[in-house]
Amino acid sequence: MIEIQWPWALAFLPLPIIIHFLLPYAKREEAALHVPFFSLAAGFEADSVAERRSMIRRFLMILAWTALVIACMRPQWVGDPIDLPTTGRDLMLAVDISGSMGTEDMTLGGARTTRLQVVKQVVGNFVERRKGDRVGLILFGTRPYVQTPLTFDRNTVRKLLLETPLNIAGGKTAIGDAIGLAVKRLKSRPTDSRILILLTDGRNNVGEVAPLQAAKIAAQEGVKIYTVGFGADEMQVPGIFFNRTINPSAELDEKTLSEIARRTGGIYQRARDSSELEGIYQELDRLEPIEQEKETYRPTKALFAWPLGFAFLLSLAMAALHPMVTSWFVALLRRRERARAEAVS
Repeated sequence: MIEIQWPWALAFLPLPIIIHFLLPYAKREEAALHVPFFSLAAGFEADSVAERRSMIRRFLMILAWTALVIACMRPQWVGDPIDLPTTGRDLMLAVDISGSMGTEDMTLGGARTTRLQVVKQVVGNFVERRKGDRVGLILFGTRPYVQTPLTFDRNTVRKLLLETPLNIAGGKTAIGDAIGLAVKRLKSRPTDSRILILLTDGRNNVGEVAPLQAAKIAAQEGVKIYTVGFGADEMQVPGIFFNRTINPSAELDEKTLSEIARRTGGIYQRARDSSELEGIYQELDRLEPIEQEKETYRPTKALFAWPLGFAFLLSLAMAALHPMVTSWFVALLRRRERARAEAVS
């Protein structure tokens, strides 16, 4: 169906008539513009033809003004109501993008790569599978920020995650602040559907809120937190004479992450490579959906461009019917006929 957003714009329709009767006629003075070929066109047009042309131009002006008023009323086509999913969860994903996520202790497709690249791949696939869920994305480093709010548009969430550069939020890790921001975004949602999945490879070393204090607030607000500790246990690094084996995840604070999950009713899981990380997110995929309030939306499409384009075409037609344009066209034809006659003779 078609709806009108600004019906009050219809009041402008009689405006030209009001101006015609209220304003005095302008005093017309003899034109100072001399047209060289005017004498050729003089007498060509009879009074009846001129009157008919004037009536056509007035009719076109009325149509053009009516089309402009209709365009100002902003008509739009409104489609049938579409029901949004009535079951699902509100999942807020908090992903660590601090400097340590650039550690190359992972393999993906047989090639060595960084932790962040593996997270983008695995979490991106996880987001793609969450049909029916609202998914939001928080990126955190020294500071957390919301990359996408809770939305059904999973493709956009996945795309923005894949485009995330390393260290854009700072090189340190503010786990507590990330939890606090997630709680703020989730507190308006139904109590049984507030879920945060937090992934990090380090420990909290900056921020205004301690992780356990943030977990306490999350528990009070009914936010369940699933924590994931990511990073390999062993990594070969070149030394002076031979390669050394180090633990690149020595800074991972598993105790705090486990306590955060315990206090909020979630679970903590450890991922040492891409396959384990994929397994964890497949496990999280099996979360039971909960009922939510039914929501609908109606697709809309603006239609103002059609009457606006019609008014533009009518203005071109009026310009073509102007006496000056007609005189110039007639004079041009006569000149061509005269030139042909002279060429024949």
